[in-house]
Amino acid sequence: MDLGPPSGEDYAHPNICFFHVFFKGAALAFYILSALFVDSFVIVFVITVLLAALDFWVVKNVSGRILVGLRWWNEINDAGESLWKFECLDHESLARINKKDSWLFWWTLYLSAVAWFLLGIFSLIRFHADYLLVVGVCLTLSIANIIGFTKCRKDAKKQIQAFASQTIASRLTSTIQSAFSVV
Repeated sequence: MDLGPPSGEDYAHPNICFFHVFFKGAALAFYILSALFVDSFVIVFVITVLLAALDFWVVKNVSGRILVGLRWWNEINDAGESLWKFECLDHESLARINKKDSWLFWWTLYLSAVAWFLLGIFSLIRFHADYLLVVGVCLTLSIANIIGFTKCRKDAKKQIQAFASQTIASRLTSTIQSAFSVV
């Protein structure tokens, strides 16, 4: 399994890729560097969570749809049950997704969660429970996107497999029918 980015192609959506990475990096960088410039925990909390929320929104509503052709959301029905809803492009459009865009999307999605997890461990080691709250909110937003897009990707694979088996079955049926109608 090749873990490096696909070679031989450029990013199909460089602006979307930039903002996909920008808000993740901005939230992480502000949180890490804020200790050097800002004394107020409230300012660190508000700005870091705001950047993480912007990242969550961009990933969920823009970059996920454009870079990997997936979109998810969660609804609560009248009975109070949580329902996951998934959208994906058709199988032909999914096959045309740029591999570099997809690679960047998935790797940054997982690496940002790992970074927040490590920062959470550092907050625990340093006994900064208040900063652990910031990390907890940011990690929760990252994990929500990971769960949503992972479930959405599995649902998309099921839809593609169902479409492929349906297509094969209909072609096989039409071939058999045409063979018997000729005789």
